[in-house]
Amino acid sequence: MFSKKIHTPTIEIKPRELKKHNIRLFIKRDDLTDPVISGNKYRKLKYNLISAQKQGYKTLLTFGGAYSNHIHAAASAGSRFGFKTIGVIRGERPKKLNPTLVDAELFGMELHFVSRTAYREKKDPGFIEDLNKKYGDFFLVPEGGSNPLAVKGCIEIVDDFDDTYDYVTLACGTGGTLAGIVAGLNGKSRVLGFPVLKGGSFLYDDISNLIRQFNGKEYDNWLLSTQYHFGGYAKYNWDLIKFINYIHIKHKLRLDPVYTGKMLFGVCDLVHHGYFPDNSKILAIHTGGLQGIRGFNQRFGSLIRV
Repeated sequence: MFSKKIHTPTIEIKPRELKKHNIRLFIKRDDLTDPVISGNKYRKLKYNLISAQKQGYKTLLTFGGAYSNHIHAAASAGSRFGFKTIGVIRGERPKKLNPTLVDAELFGMELHFVSRTAYREKKDPGFIEDLNKKYGDFFLVPEGGSNPLAVKGCIEIVDDFDDTYDYVTLACGTGGTLAGIVAGLNGKSRVLGFPVLKGGSFLYDDISNLIRQFNGKEYDNWLLSTQYHFGGYAKYNWDLIKFINYIHIKHKLRLDPVYTGKMLFGVCDLVHHGYFPDNSKILAIHTGGLQGIRGFNQRFGSLIRV
């Protein structure tokens, strides 16, 4: 099963936007947690799989979209640690699977496609009961892996910090990683999340609920910056593409266009507009997701340097 603790390095980069404000920007390379179960997905799955094993479950069932990093990671983790995996996928099965779903099937995951309407019922007890009737007993991991067990795993990112920072930033999908960072910091530093979904302000309630479920506490040292979704999940413009490729060329750092690219673009843009006080130390958490570049380039024409 997963090792108890894992260390990932922190590097400093110096994009041109930071110079005149004397701001230092560090990247927590949590994309290096594992060659396949990458970044925050490793952290979020860790205690879910440990719990499933302790309870004697042989099957994991979870949810995600066709390009989901979580689906990819769950399939890989299941294969590695001896679980049968079932992925409930939003939308109809395409004639040709994208690279994420090809990998998932190669890892042994059974893909169960449902309509977008049906997918919205993923938390409904009746929907889950129907899945139980079809697949038998399973350990349910929620969409994105976000639950109190994921919060416990993501606290270990904070445990691995090698310094203190004025601000900690990260991309947000379902909010579990940010909940873990906030709980782990326990009121220290400011935390700034960058939702990748349009209308991401709904995450305030989701993140607060996850923290309360985990430790019963509330914190006021975190915010969401909701203006850097670029139109919604997997949406982009040329400014984002140029930025991602610039960071790759200049700093030898790969970013994905769905999560980490938007987050770091947002950080640099906020620096440019004076959001962060001069002399701030910022830690941006690289949450992985680089496997998604293949599907993005397949859909949109090899825009991201690899």
